Amino acid sequence: MDFLKSAVASAIAKGSSFPFSLGDRVDIGDSIWTLHNGTKRDDGQACSVFTFDIAANKSRLPLAKNAVRKSRTLRHPGVIKVLDTIETESNLYIITERVAPLNWQVKRQSLSEETAKWGLYTVSSTLKFINEDASSVHGAVRASSVYTSESGEWKLGGFDILSSMKEDDAIIYTYGSLVPDAARYTPPEVVKGGWESIKRHPLAAVDAYGLGILVYEVFNGHFSGGDQVGKTTNIPPTMQQNYKRLCAANPKLRLSPAHFVEQGKKHGGFFQTPLIRLTDDIESLGLKSDAEREEFISELDNLSEDFPEDFFKMKVLPELLKSVEFGGGGPKVLSATLKIGAKLSADEFNAKLTPVIVRLFSNPDRALRVCLLDNLPLMIDNLSQKVVTDKIFPPMTSGFTDVAPVVREQTVKAVLTIINKLSDRAINGELLKFLARTANDEQPGIRTNTTICLGRIAKNLGQSTRSKVLIAAFTRAIRDPFVHARCAGLLALSATIDSFTEEDCAAKILPAICPALLDKEKLLRDQANKTLDLYLQRIRKFGSTMAESVIPPTAAAEPHKSDARIGTSNDKSWAGWAISSFTNKVAAADGEIEPTSGTTKPAEAAIPRPASVPRPAKSSPSTQLELPKETPRPPGHPLSRSQSDRPVPILHEQQPEDEGDDVFDAWGAMDDDQNDDDPFTAAVASPNPSSPDPATKATAVPYDDGGEPDFAGWLAAKNSTKAKNPLPKGLGKSASTNSAPTRNTVAKSKTAAPKKIDTKPKDEDVDDAWGAWD
Repeated sequence: MDFLKSAVASAIAKGSSFPFSLGDRVDIGDSIWTLHNGTKRDDGQACSVFTFDIAANKSRLPLAKNAVRKSRTLRHPGVIKVLDTIETESNLYIITERVAPLNWQVKRQSLSEETAKWGLYTVSSTLKFINEDASSVHGAVRASSVYTSESGEWKLGGFDILSSMKEDDAIIYTYGSLVPDAARYTPPEVVKGGWESIKRHPLAAVDAYGLGILVYEVFNGHFSGGDQVGKTTNIPPTMQQNYKRLCAANPKLRLSPAHFVEQGKKHGGFFQTPLIRLTDDIESLGLKSDAEREEFISELDNLSEDFPEDFFKMKVLPELLKSVEFGGGGPKVLSATLKIGAKLSADEFNAKLTPVIVRLFSNPDRALRVCLLDNLPLMIDNLSQKVVTDKIFPPMTSGFTDVAPVVREQTVKAVLTIINKLSDRAINGELLKFLARTANDEQPGIRTNTTICLGRIAKNLGQSTRSKVLIAAFTRAIRDPFVHARCAGLLALSATIDSFTEEDCAAKILPAICPALLDKEKLLRDQANKTLDLYLQRIRKFGSTMAESVIPPTAAAEPHKSDARIGTSNDKSWAGWAISSFTNKVAAADGEIEPTSGTTKPAEAAIPRPASVPRPAKSSPSTQLELPKETPRPPGHPLSRSQSDRPVPILHEQQPEDEGDDVFDAWGAMDDDQNDDDPFTAAVASPNPSSPDPATKATAVPYDDGGEPDFAGWLAAKNSTKAKNPLPKGLGKSASTNSAPTRNTVAKSKTAAPKKIDTKPKDEDVDDAWGAWD
């Protein structure tokens, strides 16, 4: 029992001393090695671990040890990069960069033709190095010996029988047949004469045959045996002839991997593809001339979407970023960079691209600025709100005032892209100030785009600033001399109709739209009619929900009083309602009508008195009441209304200025509700009194009806044609109801002659009393 505990403790201690931790197994069993995903303990870097179980494959241990030795010594970009090797009593470990078996993609047939050519070019170039520079033979070239790195590049592995032909006891001569599925992939000359026969043939003949089988596997997904060798099924036509020479039965007639690459790189060859040229040129991008760089970027733009994204992320993007920042790559290189960056995840984008983008926005190069603004839609989703508001928007605002019109225009357009990433303070503060400048730009296109921009960001503006800014901007745009700017103003009003109140629609917007109904351009007239219909429909709908009147109902008249009606509510003439309104007011007046000289006051008529005054004792008509003396009020103009009936002057309430109105000042006068020059407003706010009678000029304050016609004069003129009869009862002088009758007034009513009503018609025309209709 103690022995088991110590063994377990030893195993745990040994395992904890490994520089990596094993993860999932990812191989598919076509090798003597088992492939696992791993992680390095020191820095957490992803890696792959090839493990070999000695006990389970003791006969193939020499192959595994040969692979460990060759992996440590063979260095080439097309070979799997080895990080470490570990040998124990029970296992062998090869720790490499993170890779995945190519067989996964081959069996799914998920490789595009361009990617397959690119990968075959890499493997062929690696075999050329092994055969010619290292004077060695791989001996096991097949799909199971090829892996893909994190960058999507094809890496050659499977060095179990890799041997130098300079060694007399090379492992390939003795153990070549122990490789899994050796019979399926062995060349014909080896099948006949064994592995020793390779000494009598060209050094690259074995690997050339294996390369031909790899070509077939890549384009067909599976290789079953020697009967498929040389078949051109699914092989690209440009490659078929050279592919057949790789698989020739006679080893001396086979095309070596080096010659295969050479044939493919010829003008118009099968290895002359944009992806392969990009791979060859990317590492020297910073050293290229402007013309060579332009050619390189053109090749990059021609790449289709099915090319390996990982390669662009891991290999191409870093080189492009260095070229943009330090190598003078220019806008074209930046466009290619951002196009690749759009495929990155948010974390990868923030780690690799965000710092560079922030620095480039501060770059004074206008071409780079315009390129950044054009490509903002590709990267805005990966930029946080804090980065946009604090680091990108401040330097971006310099574009609103740039001397180059193209920079100003692109800056205005870019607002739509970043608006959702800006804070409310930035939108309603700095942004509106800059848009107020571009709304008055000398370039008509910039003015037009500013109007469109405001219409589309209306929902992002604050409630306190939205209607003021939009009304000022859009009504100004409608008056713009540029036809498309006017059209943009009308379209913007149609799109933002929900941003305004019904009062603003009726008082501010409709008057601004109406002149456009007679615009010289039919396009504008048509759009103005559409916009006008929208606003009228909304105003009419709102008006149908309003109350019929806000005037409080008058008290019901006493039963014994009769209403003198000249017109009725059923009168459909143009002045019928006005006359009815006038007579209603006369009928509702308090007090008694003073009799004329031609009528006798009934004896039973009671004198109005306040409730606090005691009822007087019966006396003779000549007896006067002993009441305190009171100065009699001078008689007013006939049919003049009491002071309580006068309409209260309409006073416009002064709105307090909001703090920070400098934003609104940039858009012009916003508070245009009150216009001192408007005669209608002046008449309502400050009614002009009518000319009083000279006799009562010092004391009388006549009533001005604010523009209503003189119905008293009109009635008097009408009655003057009937033998100057006294006015009917109900149209005489109104008695005052504000104070009790005094002794003097009672006596005066009996002794003094009553004042005659001036029945002379006014000189003014009736129509003039109504004011201008036009």
